[in-house]
Amino acid sequence: MSANNIPNGNSSGPTTQKLTNKLNANSTASSAPSIHDASSLSDVRAALAALHVRETSVTNRLNALLSSQADLSRELGRLDLLRANLGSQVIATRSISNGMLSSAADTAGRLSGRVKDLDLEKDRVQQTLKVVEQVAELKACVHGVVGSMGAPQDWEAAAGYISRASKVPEPIIRGGFAASMVPSVEVPDAPWVTLENAKESLCGLFLREFEKAAKDGDGAKVTRFFKLFPLIGRGDVGLDVYGRYVCQGVAGTARATLRAAPGDAGKKDGFFYANALTKLFEHIAQIVDSHGGLVERHYGEGKMVKVIERLQMEADVQGGIILDSWSDERGVDRKLTDAKSYPFSFLVQSFLPPQRTLTGTPRMNSPALGGGTNARNSEDEGVDMKEVDGLLSEISVMLGRWALYSRFLAGKCKDPNTPDDAPLSIPEVVTKSNLGRKISGKLTTPYNSLAMFFFRRSVEKAFQLDESPSGLSLNISKPIDGNAPYIISAVDDIMYIVSTIIQKAISTSQRDVAASVIPDVGRVLGSDFIGMVQRRMRDESYPQPTVQGGLPPENKIIAFIVLINSLDVAKDYLARIIASQLGTSPEQLHETSQSNPLAAKFPFEHDVTFVTSALNALNSTFAIKTGELISDALKVLFTFVVKQRLKPVLVEAFRDADYWRSEEELAEIARQNDEDEDEMIDRVQRRFERGWDALMKPIARLMTPKTFTALVDLTATDLAKTLEKRVWSYSGKTSAYGAIRMDRDFSGIISTVSRGNWSVREMFAKVTQILMVANMEEEEWEELSNEDGEDGIQWVLNEDERRRARNLVKT
Repeated sequence: MSANNIPNGNSSGPTTQKLTNKLNANSTASSAPSIHDASSLSDVRAALAALHVRETSVTNRLNALLSSQADLSRELGRLDLLRANLGSQVIATRSISNGMLSSAADTAGRLSGRVKDLDLEKDRVQQTLKVVEQVAELKACVHGVVGSMGAPQDWEAAAGYISRASKVPEPIIRGGFAASMVPSVEVPDAPWVTLENAKESLCGLFLREFEKAAKDGDGAKVTRFFKLFPLIGRGDVGLDVYGRYVCQGVAGTARATLRAAPGDAGKKDGFFYANALTKLFEHIAQIVDSHGGLVERHYGEGKMVKVIERLQMEADVQGGIILDSWSDERGVDRKLTDAKSYPFSFLVQSFLPPQRTLTGTPRMNSPALGGGTNARNSEDEGVDMKEVDGLLSEISVMLGRWALYSRFLAGKCKDPNTPDDAPLSIPEVVTKSNLGRKISGKLTTPYNSLAMFFFRRSVEKAFQLDESPSGLSLNISKPIDGNAPYIISAVDDIMYIVSTIIQKAISTSQRDVAASVIPDVGRVLGSDFIGMVQRRMRDESYPQPTVQGGLPPENKIIAFIVLINSLDVAKDYLARIIASQLGTSPEQLHETSQSNPLAAKFPFEHDVTFVTSALNALNSTFAIKTGELISDALKVLFTFVVKQRLKPVLVEAFRDADYWRSEEELAEIARQNDEDEDEMIDRVQRRFERGWDALMKPIARLMTPKTFTALVDLTATDLAKTLEKRVWSYSGKTSAYGAIRMDRDFSGIISTVSRGNWSVREMFAKVTQILMVANMEEEEWEELSNEDGEDGIQWVLNEDERRRARNLVKT
């Protein structure tokens, strides 16, 4: 745009016309008085004055616009001049770029190409120099090997030259340049031929010297030649011959251990073979520990695993000999056969229906009719329990040593990149070994079978020799001999065996043993122990009245309570046994523990979790079974003992209970009978308390606290229903004062029953609310009825029962 295109002040074009029209439009829109609306002379003058003012304003604005157009035209002209000058400068710049910089760019490209060529030539020269140096090194090594193997016979130097030559790449050794430069008059063969012949010659020499030193027992010389094998590239040969060498020592020590016992006396020692197996494992572990550093240093990291594999092969042989000798010496197969064929006559006969003969019922300790001590002794002669126990102890020691040995090898064969806190995994050298299979067949399987037999026979023996506590009585005035808890002697015997069996099984550190023994213990406890107690409860101690409507004999009640106590104590004993193994308290058995002592005995992967679960399952299963039997037994005890004797207590307590009388009438009767009114009012409470104590205290001193608490809960549940029926029986017959007395009497009864166990009061909530509603004032009842259920009393009564309770007092 040029200055000529800008309209000046003299032009009268369409732009000026548009501007004028716009101004006129604006002035018309914004004018206050209009000439068209004028109705008088004053309005016309006012409109005219307004038009003059507006005209002046428009004129001023137009003048300002016209004056500014000259400045704009001047600036636009300057911009046009600058644009022309810049155009010429651009043309000059382009000419300079095309004329000068293009030649410089060509020069830079040529220089870059030359630099690349020089770098390539330099790299080739360096590679050539490297090849020359390697060939020179190869020539020096070849001549050094030949020279060292000559008159000096410096085997270390020769092996060192071969080791240095092995660092030269194989293509260079076999290349034409080396083939033409390395051979000489003294060494005419190609370098690779010379080196290979030297390796073979030195390998044979080292083998002969190593075997000679091993035969002479020269440990220093053995180590000297053992270190040379990897230098000549024969590391596998060195590891193999070294493995044979250490295995000879292992075999010799193992044979010497078996021959060390004087005659058969030493071998009959309970732990002779266990000690022999222990020495075998300790010897191998000592070799691996002491020689591992030497092997790793000279042969490379992880190479000791091959020596361990060779040692394990020897351990398979020597350990197999020890286990075979042990099995034959101990007669394990015969004992297994005897154990599997043992009849368990006492247990079997005990679970048969009781039979009566002319001479009466058989003795409790008799396994069968006509069977006595002689019969039991004849059974015991078939399987000597002391021998079985000793055999189990010996096997557990051997399995424990095998577990330690396996753990040691797992640590040595562990991948170096494995994190330190990662669980161990059993290495293949153990899982695939013949000794591992033999231990499973000759130790683990017999242990599981014999442990099952030993425990079940111990349970049978415990019940055969069982004794119940003597001197117990339901007469509160008669002292009791002995200390609580009052249980059968079989509980202590059996739980001691349970603790021993579990402890031995865990000491083996074998998952397969724990997986078999722990469930077997649970099965025997569930079938034989609980079954025997249940059978005695049902057949020998069931507290059933001999006369219709009478009470059971005292000796039956006491024997029944003793059996209930025995179940409860056995449950607690087992919980403590399991807790001691898991390192927790009985209350925390199913909680997750951060430190589990079993982790030290079962380090492989998920073994500790499996064993912990098995122990918890044993405890929970036994607790459930004993809990169910205790619950059933307590119901029987309540039905035939407590409930029968509680009825006359209630009858006596509520004798002459006259809740229909008023306060004045009761006071008059007290004066007539010359009785104290307060004593008359408390008569029901006192009678019930005397009857309750006479009934429950003799039972309480015989039972365990938990079983007695459960019995009181049963009694309270039934008593609450009885008291509720009694309250409803007074409906419409009770005076206002009688309702107050009833509330007081029933509260006293509830306090007596819940003495020492506050939670029992919850069972009487319905009775308490009935009497509370019956004794409410009318205003209090209306206020309570208007309250919302969320903020008011938590009712156990429904609306109908509450209305019925309000009608308890006669109007």
